[in-house]
Order: sequence, then structure tokens, then C-alpha cells
Amino acid sequence: MPPDGEGSVQVAMDPNLDIGSARVFAIYGKGGIGKSTTSSNLSAAFSRLGKRVLQIGCDPKHDSTFTLTKRMVPTVIDVLESVNFHEEELRPEDFVFEGYNGVMCVEAGGPPAGTGCGGYVVGQTVKLLKQHHLLEDTDVVVFDVLGDVVCGGFAAPLQHAHQALIVTANDFDSIFALNRIAAAIEAKAKNYQVRIGGVIANRSVNTDEIDRFNEAVGLKRLAHFPLLDVIRRSRLKKSTVFEMPPEDELKIAQDEYMRLAQSLLDGVESQRAKPMKDREIFDFLGFD
Repeated sequence: MPPDGEGSVQVAMDPNLDIGSARVFAIYGKGGIGKSTTSSNLSAAFSRLGKRVLQIGCDPKHDSTFTLTKRMVPTVIDVLESVNFHEEELRPEDFVFEGYNGVMCVEAGGPPAGTGCGGYVVGQTVKLLKQHHLLEDTDVVVFDVLGDVVCGGFAAPLQHAHQALIVTANDFDSIFALNRIAAAIEAKAKNYQVRIGGVIANRSVNTDEIDRFNEAVGLKRLAHFPLLDVIRRSRLKKSTVFEMPPEDELKIAQDEYMRLAQSLLDGVESQRAKPMKDREIFDFLGFD
């Protein structure tokens, strides 16, 4: 990681975390903003750059990796239940599945809605991956994290990531969530190595409000994915954007994912945000 800026707090890595030389990214954002689309296409782009990639879906809906695997794979909670939660009986092939271009995929899963804590499952998934040394055997790890929930086990990826990337659209609700997520990451940064890597604009024709907010709080935009119908259709086709028939819009998306992946591998400067209070951002994002 790049060195921290002036006045930053130096923190030690989690002593229980051993991930070798892998770069670890956690992707957050408002629910429905396109985190899984971004994560899967970014994982695909990393793989096309010759990297060994592991994507971990951290959402009870377990739909993070289906464009990579072309199916809804068994989740960690599924396989744990099948062995009556005797985790020592599990093998990596029970919960790790190969997807597009060799990307390895894991879905944490979770309990039925309203019946338990999905965050616990995320914690157990990270534990299993570490026990089987799967985090060590990759070049890039991508955590795709549920909605804008940053409490309990859903904040666990922040304890293991080098950088968190925040996906947003150019609208009030998305930027409001961006602000709160940035605050949560900054809180974690006091005790863990994670830092904000930057903001990814998604499903947006313009980025003016995103850019205005970033300038105010000290963040930077890393990429911009316009509102392209080909990206929507790729999800319906259960495919990454790299598997769709050629067209002009598709090349725009493919090129931007490849550019983003390369820039992350080259190393983007970590950012230290100064998030606004809720009432402050409410007024900041107001329109006449």
C-alpha cells in the first residue's frame, strides 16, 4: 500500500491475518447500486490481466458471483449445515467454485430473512478461507459486501482489506450512503490497515454531484460506468461484460473495467476522508 498521508495514524495488521502477497479489496455501496456487477466484472478484468482472483460474496442473497459461475453456487452456510456445522469436515471444493477465466468464487450466504445474523456467516467464511490458506493462494481478493450495512460481521471484510472501494450513483440516496460508509471505513482505519481506495461512479450519465461531494470530503473518483444497457443485459445473460457480443457500448464498459483493474494493481493512493454529519450532508446535497 502507498504510505499514509501527513497526520495519519499508523496501524498494525491483524496478527491473525496471513494473506501472503494478495491485494485485498472490499467493495461497498448503497443496496442495489451495482456492487455485484462491479465486483464480478472487476474480478474478470483482474483475471484477464493474468492474476489469480478470489471473489467472496458477502450477502445472504448469494448472488454476487452468478455472472462468473453461470449458476447460484452452494453457500458456506449451506455446506456448514450439511455437516452439522463441523467445519473440520469441509474441503475447499465444497465451498469454492471456479468461474469465468479461472476466477474462484465463494458465497457466504446467510439465514432465511428475519431468522438470524447474516454477519456471523461472513465471519465464518473468512475463518474457513484462512484455515484452508485460500487467501494466501491468490493475487487479488475481492469482497462484495451487502448493501450499506457496516455493522458486525458485515464489517469483517474491512478488517482484512487493504483498500475499500465505494460504488455510488449521482443521486442523493447513493451519495448519502457513500458518506456513511466512508465514516465507517475511517472508524475501522483507526485499528486496521484498511483505507479508502476511492469512489466508483456507476449507472450515472453525469458525475457532477459525486465529484462535488468528493472534493468536499477529500475523496477521488477512480472510474465512471455510465448508464449502459449492455451492462443490464449482461446480468440477464448471466455473463460478465467480457462475454457479450461485440458492440460500441460494450467496449466502453470493457475498457473502463480493464483500466480500473490495472490502476488498482499499479496501486492507487489511499485516501483519508472527512465525512459529513448526516444533517450537514442533507443540506449539502439540497437543490434549489
